[in-house]
Amino acid sequence: MNSEIHTLDVVGLTEDIPEHGLRRGQVGTVVETLSSDMFEIEFVDNDGRTYATLPLKSKHLLVLYYQPV
Repeated sequence: MNSEIHTLDVVGLTEDIPEHGLRRGQVGTVVETLSSDMFEIEFVDNDGRTYATLPLKSKHLLVLYYQPV
């Protein structure tokens, strides 16, 4: 879905991943680039506790922007 995903980008899921308890729209952070199309994403709760970390393809991610581009 994105041609440019980088380490530390904030991303949202574009679809549910029920086997990991994740729903479309949940927000995570790219913590590592595994390949040109695969990224390690960390999902953290409001208290700073990680509740999921898993590799995801770029087609499952949407980079979120907080400032105008």
